[in-house]
Amino acid sequence: MSISGATSDELLQRLDRGDLTSVQVTTAYLDQIAARDGQIQAFLHVDRDRALAQAQVVDDKRKRGEKVGLLGGLPVAVKDVICSQGEPATCASRMLEKFVPPYDAHVITRLKAADAVLIGRTNMDEFAMGSSTENSAFKTTRNPWDLERTPGGSSGGSAAAVAGGMAPLALGSDTGGSIRQPAGLCGVVGMKPTYGRISRYGLVAYASSLDQIGPFANDVAGAALLLEAIAGHDPRDSTSVGVDVPAYSRTVQEPLAGLRIGIAKEHFVSGLDAEVEQSVRKALDVYKSLGAEIKEISLPHSKYAVAVYYIVAPSEASSNLARYDGVHYGHRASQFHNMIDMYCASRAEGFGSEVKRRIMLGTYALSAGYYDAYYLKALKVRRLIRNDFDAAFKEVDVIASPVNPTPAFKIGELIDDPLAMYLSDIYTISANLAGLPGISVPAGLTKSRLPIGLQLLAPPFEEERLFRTARMFERETDWHRQRP
Repeated sequence: MSISGATSDELLQRLDRGDLTSVQVTTAYLDQIAARDGQIQAFLHVDRDRALAQAQVVDDKRKRGEKVGLLGGLPVAVKDVICSQGEPATCASRMLEKFVPPYDAHVITRLKAADAVLIGRTNMDEFAMGSSTENSAFKTTRNPWDLERTPGGSSGGSAAAVAGGMAPLALGSDTGGSIRQPAGLCGVVGMKPTYGRISRYGLVAYASSLDQIGPFANDVAGAALLLEAIAGHDPRDSTSVGVDVPAYSRTVQEPLAGLRIGIAKEHFVSGLDAEVEQSVRKALDVYKSLGAEIKEISLPHSKYAVAVYYIVAPSEASSNLARYDGVHYGHRASQFHNMIDMYCASRAEGFGSEVKRRIMLGTYALSAGYYDAYYLKALKVRRLIRNDFDAAFKEVDVIASPVNPTPAFKIGELIDDPLAMYLSDIYTISANLAGLPGISVPAGLTKSRLPIGLQLLAPPFEEERLFRTARMFERETDWHRQRP
């Protein structure tokens, strides 16, 4: 098996046996980037020498007989919204085009401690606002399965890097589906952990009550391994929860007995592509054959999730992005008449159209006379959405649904229709609003060979249950082995 086609577990076994070195593995993926990324455009920054130097450090540890970290020299691609000292962190925006962080995000510190090799920075929708990676200020990432289609977003670069065989593992961030949605469209595994499971220190904020960093991999075990490496409490993040981190990589292979899977009737309505629905229902049949009980549930307030999200998230974005004023850091206009003019010109030049749209939506929702009617009401409905899940999880262990209502759409197809673009996250948004963990696993291909994902949701801090449930399905199928 080729290096780029192997799973993380297979690579680690070969590294531990001495069949491969980290330099060889890293070189193979760097060569794949050089050969393929000209078409796919998944990466914004790759420092070959730096990556190989990191790999050599891990190889030297092995030669000396020292214990290596959990990731043992595996390359990891990083979404360009996570700060890494000495490397650009542009958020795919002109506003931060020249920004180089002077510190590491908590997850980067954890990756280095786990002996990961940071292979490159991946493209994204600007400031993580989008569902297609078309909102990047620098390039449009393409889906490795069909170069005329989007990889999803906002973590489209990370998903495309894994799907395209250019990295075995990658990090993304998920505010309303930005890990699970591109994972589903690119045929890889993507996990959004529980809010608070992973520190947001060093994650450039979009919507602070929703953002969460998570893993991409080409199988469930790889995602479990990466989450285990980066999860845990961080006192620098007040929302980071001090809950023990299970050994996901050791328990992922254990099936669950007496599994109860919930199916929300609200998830199977008009607008759901027929091939997507068929694949999801076939996945449920696989679980039935394994002895799982399939039970219909109701999430009555889920119909309000998109509306609630597009009030709460833009409101928080309006506040978070106010710091980009052309004074302390970030883009500053070259021509202006006074300070107010400098603010206006810098922000007008630095932000793209989708970011401006969401700032205006949020500012309006928070403005005097509208705060109670929009933002406060959205928070109340958000609570009702969480209550629906709490009630459902008294009856079932996990909830299954589609990840996306359709397979990957064509580049340019929805870019001028913001509402249609927003609806592509209709199945993923509610997990962020409720703070739940969710995973997307490959569950089929359309007749035209476009990936279809299955989403599984669980109660807070039950990532271990999700991994074990997802692995049960993966063991019975070979969809995760399919490559573009």
